[in-house]
Amino acid sequence: MNGHGEKMNRLREQAIAALLETSTLAAAAQRVGVDESTLRSWQKDAEFAESYRQARRDIVSRATDGLAGSFTKAVENLTDIMESSKNDAARIAAAKTVINLTLRAIELDDVEERLERLEEQLQGEGK
Repeated sequence: MNGHGEKMNRLREQAIAALLETSTLAAAAQRVGVDESTLRSWQKDAEFAESYRQARRDIVSRATDGLAGSFTKAVENLTDIMESSKNDAARIAAAKTVINLTLRAIELDDVEERLERLEEQLQGEGK
């Protein structure tokens, strides 16, 4: 019986990978070799859904890490355009972009801090 459970876990892992790599549920089901209704049923399972969400988060996190290295250079380029361009439209567009990115970064920091405090409160209440 243990072998069947391991096979099922492997199938579910393959299904998560297929869902991330294909554009449709049908294509994912076909890749894994299960019926589309089976895959739809698995998606309703809380454990499968959480594993899928975590896999998506991991992909986004890796992509974001890759972008982070380019972020400083992008801001430097925008600042150069803003400060040295003779084209008013380019300077204005660069300035707006720098302002918007700065505001978003501040907002994200604020949200992250608030979330951390809420998580600490919830952990304190759970003890």
